[in-house]
Amino acid sequence: QVQLVESGGGLVQAGGSLRLSCAASGSISAILTMGWYRQAPGKQRAMVATITSGGTTNYQDDVKGRFTISRDNTKNAVYLQMNSLKAEDTAVYYCHADRMYLVSRRWVVDIWGQGTQVTVSS
Repeated sequence: QVQLVESGGGLVQAGGSLRLSCAASGSISAILTMGWYRQAPGKQRAMVATITSGGTTNYQDDVKGRFTISRDNTKNAVYLQMNSLKAEDTAVYYCHADRMYLVSRRWVVDIWGQGTQVTVSS
């Protein structure tokens, strides 16, 4: 059984910062691409940022220059540093892993965390 657990969400004023963390648990050998997605009320879930196991990053245009994604492969963790937050960043943020290779020598795909709420007050 593998899972992703997020932390670090909360309420912050516009212009402030938050740091989200996500840790994978289970008997995991490797995780390929990890990322953060968000879903605002009435909208579809959308990619915020992704990072490969080798460190290649990709960002949604709206967050470029404000958000930074990073990961620690030794801890099977991914982070999202969010600066200069805006009211439109308010959403539930989800951690995602596209593929995990387990100690049991099988692959698990498309794993999602339970989500953490980020609310930015204007």
